[in-house]
Amino acid sequence: MSRPITLFTGQWADLPFEEVCSLASDWGYDGLEIACWGDHFEVDKALADDSYVDGRLATLSKYNLKVWAISNHLVGQAVCDHPIDERHQGILPARIWGTGDPEEVRQAAAREMMDTARAAAKLGVRTVVGFTGSSIWHTVAMFPPVPASMIEAGYEDFARRWHPILDVFDEVGVRFAHEVHPSEIAYDYWTTVRALEAIGH
Repeated sequence: MSRPITLFTGQWADLPFEEVCSLASDWGYDGLEIACWGDHFEVDKALADDSYVDGRLATLSKYNLKVWAISNHLVGQAVCDHPIDERHQGILPARIWGTGDPEEVRQAAAREMMDTARAAAKLGVRTVVGFTGSSIWHTVAMFPPVPASMIEAGYEDFARRWHPILDVFDEVGVRFAHEVHPSEIAYDYWTTVRALEAIGH
């Protein structure tokens, strides 16, 4: 197989992991990009219990599937987002939401993204796909006029919050693949260039 064809499980997170594996196998996929929500891949369980990771790998093997990437978009979104509100409560694990204090949520999300890198390494996966959130996305409409200093502060916030996370990714040999997307610090070509500059590539 020169290029594996995989399925991202996030859209089916309401289904049990094994059912998604069975469906993907029947549909002819080579593997999965496993979402870190629903019961598909739980970062805290992966780090706490070796048998959890072994169980996920065994289920994949049962259906002749492999895994090359996991995704933690929902938690990654909360690292930089502004505002943090009820929308986040609906997508985050209760242990990340906590009391709902915005800064506590951001810090818990950052710790979870570090743990996601560690869990990926434990699973034998070298790529985590996800979102970063953005403290300045709400300024995109550009009215009232947005001073350049406000945009600069948004990229500084991104760099300050994501550098420690990316350091852990480097330590464990896992890449973070940011999905360029509306509501993120990088949502088009130019904002991607700026985001890369902010973290020194």
